[in-house]
Amino acid sequence: MVVMAVALGAPASATVPASGSRAVASAPARVQVIVRAGPKQLTCALAQSKMLGAKIMSTQTSLNTFVARMSRTAAARLRTAPCVAAVTVDTRVRLASSAWSSTSSAHSLAREADLAGAPTYWQAGYTGEGIGVALLDSGVVPVEGLTTEGKITLGPDLSLESQDAHTANLDTFGHGTHMAGIIAGKDSAATAPYTDAGKFTGVAPDANIISIKLADAHGQTDVSQVIAAIDWVVQHRDDPGMNIRVLNLSFGTDSQQNYRLDPLSYAAEAAWNKGIVVVVAAGNAGGKGNTGLSDPAYNPRLLAIGALDTKGTDDPNDDVVPGFSSKGNLAFGGRNPDLVAPGASLESLRDPGSTADGSNSGGRVGDRFVKGSGTSQAAAFTSGAVALLLSQRPNLTPDQVKAVLVHSARPLAQETKDAIGRGALDLTRAYSTSPPRFVKTMRTGSNGAGSLDAARGSHHVSLGGVSLTGERDIFGKPFSGAAHAWSENAGTAWVGGDWNGSTWAGSTWADASWTDASWAGATWAGATWTGSTWAGSSWAGSTWTGSTWTGSTCTGSTWSGS
Repeated sequence: MVVMAVALGAPASATVPASGSRAVASAPARVQVIVRAGPKQLTCALAQSKMLGAKIMSTQTSLNTFVARMSRTAAARLRTAPCVAAVTVDTRVRLASSAWSSTSSAHSLAREADLAGAPTYWQAGYTGEGIGVALLDSGVVPVEGLTTEGKITLGPDLSLESQDAHTANLDTFGHGTHMAGIIAGKDSAATAPYTDAGKFTGVAPDANIISIKLADAHGQTDVSQVIAAIDWVVQHRDDPGMNIRVLNLSFGTDSQQNYRLDPLSYAAEAAWNKGIVVVVAAGNAGGKGNTGLSDPAYNPRLLAIGALDTKGTDDPNDDVVPGFSSKGNLAFGGRNPDLVAPGASLESLRDPGSTADGSNSGGRVGDRFVKGSGTSQAAAFTSGAVALLLSQRPNLTPDQVKAVLVHSARPLAQETKDAIGRGALDLTRAYSTSPPRFVKTMRTGSNGAGSLDAARGSHHVSLGGVSLTGERDIFGKPFSGAAHAWSENAGTAWVGGDWNGSTWAGSTWADASWTDASWAGATWAGATWTGSTWAGSSWAGSTWTGSTWTGSTCTGSTWSGS
């Protein structure tokens, strides 16, 4: 786990064009780095560094760190040593009183946005204004950066905490707030064209977030809740003030069901067909063998995003795909990520007191920010990019948006197509890339008639030791994939507050729905759905793909798949 943030300036031989694109320049022969050893491994790490030709500049025994000068190649090799926890390029730092400077870390959001070319849009006046981004996640909290007027619109709370007034709509887990900051965060004092590095902004600072809370303090939710939320977005996409053009899904399951049959995949595709760009995290199973992309990212119609580590440098030649980022696999549908976007140690808004915040204090940057790694972060970054593109060209269809982004992606010669798809997100190139005159609509042959339980994959929500399994939703109501797919096509899957025969919306879920619900002997009344009760329940977890926070899996939480 990274325990310090170090400012990183551009190498003396590199330049950053005003457009925000990255220049290819020769790197200096040697760089100065801060090396943090593993617990009780300082002697080993020092020895490894010297074997790689490093010159030790100073040692901080109490911090378990040392400063060394070495070649970039040696630094890259040292990062893989078992006794080394982190290797960070060192440069001069500047104290700035108590104010936070977004350039104070190699992976600050401002820096990553600049490297990806977002300022090309900002300086031209395209900041995501008027574009609604639906965030299906763990909710949000009103921290600075998400409090400007109109920034957050609350959709229904469909989580297991919706019945507790103290937790309804609020992010008790810490994931949704981090995503919201990446997509469209904006400090109240930030002003266009958002070039003041001392003011926090997301990728699309003037886009609006429509938050639909699904996960509780332990990250738990069921696939039926996710499908219901997608259906809500489709019904309300054109409501006054909404204009939902983007849907961010920073999660997935390890379902092995064919995407053409899978109900979750079909719901996401139905949203795409209704004019919503669905951005999905590719998954964080890269370190567990190549099992392919997660569900619903494996649906080729959607925009599937893998993670990119820019190393925080201006040199694009050192960009890599982190080991956790899921890759395509011919044995599992033959689907690669469409592209990759920044998703390594990305700084965004901290959610004080949340589960992730409490278990990952080492990832904090000052009082307001925290680092997060995962394809969740990469998907959120891309959702912001899509909002910028749509503010520039609001008449683009989802297929055209996808075509522009993949055709303008920057190749990464050192990475394989199964890891990067068409390459790295490049907004400078996307700004002037026109979609093909005729974009052929992909016919997937999907019918959504498969199994809800298979869509859950290997993980199931559990109450009192009884797991929710079979073809039934969170209320225990029977679920038919074929019948539900028909209602999604007809636009009747979510009507008012009703979904699959239960009342889901409103300030509370209907008492009758709560008190009558049961799964295989586990029955509950409204009082048992408070956050305090659920905090003690068991949960194997749907695969929330933002699983790592600065290199450490959230211990005791439910983000599996790091």
